[in-house]
Amino acid sequence: MGLSTAVAGGGGGAASSEAVRICVFDLRRGQQEGQELDKILYFYPPGLAFSSQLSVIGLSEGLITFTRIFSHNAACEVIEAERHSHIFYEAEPDIWMVMVVEKNKELEPIWRIEALRSVLKEVHSLFMMFHGPIRPMLDKEPSGELLRTNLTTFFTDYLSEYQKRYPLDFCCWDFSAGKKLQLPSFRDTLQEKGSVQMLTVGREAAIELQSLVRVLESSAGNAQCHSLVLFHDLLVSTSLSPEDAVNLYTYAVLRMTPHALSSGTSSWSYLRKGSTAAQTTTSVSASEQLYASRDTSQTEDSKYLLPRPLKQSKWSKGKDGFLVTNAAAADVQNSISHAPTVWLQQSEERMYLCAYQHKYLTIIVLIPVASSNSAEQGISIAKQQILENASLKISKFEERLSKGLGGENAYHVAGYRYLLLDGDRSVSRASPPIKVTTLAKESLVAMCKVREEVNLEKSRAKWDDEGHEKDLEVCIRAKNNAWVIARVTRGKELYMVLEKGGETLLYASDAMEKFSNRTLTDKVHCCWRDYRKYISVRSLYNDTIASFI
Repeated sequence: MGLSTAVAGGGGGAASSEAVRICVFDLRRGQQEGQELDKILYFYPPGLAFSSQLSVIGLSEGLITFTRIFSHNAACEVIEAERHSHIFYEAEPDIWMVMVVEKNKELEPIWRIEALRSVLKEVHSLFMMFHGPIRPMLDKEPSGELLRTNLTTFFTDYLSEYQKRYPLDFCCWDFSAGKKLQLPSFRDTLQEKGSVQMLTVGREAAIELQSLVRVLESSAGNAQCHSLVLFHDLLVSTSLSPEDAVNLYTYAVLRMTPHALSSGTSSWSYLRKGSTAAQTTTSVSASEQLYASRDTSQTEDSKYLLPRPLKQSKWSKGKDGFLVTNAAAADVQNSISHAPTVWLQQSEERMYLCAYQHKYLTIIVLIPVASSNSAEQGISIAKQQILENASLKISKFEERLSKGLGGENAYHVAGYRYLLLDGDRSVSRASPPIKVTTLAKESLVAMCKVREEVNLEKSRAKWDDEGHEKDLEVCIRAKNNAWVIARVTRGKELYMVLEKGGETLLYASDAMEKFSNRTLTDKVHCCWRDYRKYISVRSLYNDTIASFI
């Protein structure tokens, strides 16, 4: 009761206006009396009074400190109060992200805690990809002014993706913006954030792909480049580490693929520092005035240009096939052009981003910033090499994939709605979203509950015996008589819904075995490149399904 009271009582508005709180704070800052606001790095909604912000963060800090008494290396992950769910994620050492979601007692639970935590993980990973880790930014600029502005603009653009999804579903209202903020719900239960969906290709296509990637990654001369190739929204090949591949793949699907460009959700823009709206507050203390001045004191004469890679409608396809943005803005003082750059977690280096698109094939080449004296020089050389040496290979490879894929429903299996996860490889495969929408609400809610139970069992097994992966299988009958099945074996997870599963458990079990044998053990090839080595994999999911049958 105390948890919900502390969170709900600070804003002074209606309860429904406090449905979601998201905050980022630094436990190492603001430890002196009168400096408490210094620990706040970001807070949503931004217009909330500072007293309410400190109430949420103070409660979160207290829970983290208390739970560390029992397990220093594993603070709390979730706290379930009477009226709210508190989801915690330690993004970096002592840098915490917390989401507080109001419960609706009139409805069944319609979200998974791990799905909500995946939102925090994803936004932090994307932020790091473009801006780098948070801690070094604070060390470089102890005042945190630039970091707070970057976090504010980045979160604003990221959360805009959750304001345009299912208009008739449960949602949380953001009254300050007059828009609906929709979190991952039961309708997303057969999807998985933090993973890539790969396209499996035949042997001949894999050989062509290897030849193409060699040309792409040699386009910048002796510099060690990386590449990522997508067909539609499916990953075909990459030389990046799994973490970096997931981040760049996620961003490409959001903003750079043909589907993203055609739907008007592409992005890259620059915003002068300080041009965002100032936070509104009725407090007049000196500490709050100092904190607020960090967001309002910057003028149009500021020399900073803030990249906004998630802002909509800024990527476009040029006449030569390369994707262009207005990121090539000039520095106000030095007139030095800037190109889009990303930061790789594996190598901890910055890379120029060069993207080329031919029909449904999207190719991203990453060029080390240190390899050239200027962005124009490095990228122009790479573009020239790609046009001269790779354009024909790209055209032929795209044509081969178009003939062999079978459309957006290529991985659909009649009668089944499924999700297959390989956590070790950060890879997933699932029924096409358009097919999942045909499932009844009762089926999806039941699957949401099953996945929540599986997550709890995995968490218990992790802390009971670290390094030991628990195998389990769950099969339940939903209210609409659909069978909902989950199977976890050797770190691999398979989730399935059968709405025409007959009357017996034996029928559902046989249907799962047939699905595994018929669909996912075909001898196909895909190309997953481990850093600088080519690896031809005989059915990416062969080993996964073999462990199930």
